[in-house]
Amino acid sequence: MSRIVVAPDSFKGTASAADAAAALARGWHAVRPGDDLVLRPMADGGEGTLDAFAAAVPDARRMPVTVRGPVSEPVESHWLLLPGDRPAAVVELAATSGITLLDPLAPLDAHTAGFGEAIAAALDHGVDRLLLALGGSASTDGGVGALAVLGGRFLDASGRPIKLGNRGLGALARVDLSGLRSLPPGGAVILGDVTNPLLGPLGAAAVFGPQKGADAAGVEVLESNLARLARLLPANPETPGAGAAGGAGFGLLAWGAEMGGGAALVAHTVGLADVLQGADLVITGEGRFDGQSEAGKAPTVVAALAGDAGVPTALVAGAITADPRGFAASVALAAIAGGSAPAMAEPLRWLQAAGAELARSRG
Repeated sequence: MSRIVVAPDSFKGTASAADAAAALARGWHAVRPGDDLVLRPMADGGEGTLDAFAAAVPDARRMPVTVRGPVSEPVESHWLLLPGDRPAAVVELAATSGITLLDPLAPLDAHTAGFGEAIAAALDHGVDRLLLALGGSASTDGGVGALAVLGGRFLDASGRPIKLGNRGLGALARVDLSGLRSLPPGGAVILGDVTNPLLGPLGAAAVFGPQKGADAAGVEVLESNLARLARLLPANPETPGAGAAGGAGFGLLAWGAEMGGGAALVAHTVGLADVLQGADLVITGEGRFDGQSEAGKAPTVVAALAGDAGVPTALVAGAITADPRGFAASVALAAIAGGSAPAMAEPLRWLQAAGAELARSRG
């Protein structure tokens, strides 16, 4: 009997990390029913981070909150209370200001005000520490929407508040952070899944703007407006991760939050290193394994921990467009499904098939 750890991230927009892990396990058990499978759904700061903490921390509580969504429509959301003598809150941007909440996309007008409202709710509850999960955002507003809710003032040349969204940054003339709410006693940690700076060819606008609906001209506007913000906020736009979530990482750094590794912290919380001891294989994965995956995303973090424990790692991804270095085996759902469209249409079916394929390869 072999012991297999199944620790995938979510397959964004198609399958949660928990559902992906369960599907992989079903496929494996169909071929090798006697093996012991341990499921540890992962996240890296993006979509699904809150769920990963909820599954890993006993007595964690989802705290409901109604917020303004990416274009100000009401969204029923929640944040996660981690109990204890020094309670913490996990607030996930994807659950309040995420791209999956928006159709059609609005690259210039989407904002992060709802994220700020969820943070404010956690602060009002009296938490000692904030874990702020970035990723999956709809906006490129530099986190200004969230900071405005928390007491920051972003004004035009006439002293009037600018409009929410990146478009409003085009009129930004002055920033006043004197009324910004204080961080909780234990501080705030940014859980990001990218290391991009705020500006430039690897920045928030250039890399992620097209994913949020911006064409070439729109990307130029997004970049120019973020550059205006960068001149006025007290944070370093070159900090790795400042470009996360449309520059929300930059805004949170200006508030005083610290940048942390999302996947590494989730792995620690779910006790991944412990369950890897004595395992024969770990299976990890994500929706798309590409050139950004090595920058601290969940599969790379899982593989590194597995390597430390002397355990081989298999990768499953919807699409694999970069060399999966360091993995003992890899399966792309698009390859076994006959294309990306069928793989995305039935992700759990093909995740199960991938689990079975990996099990057969062990003989």
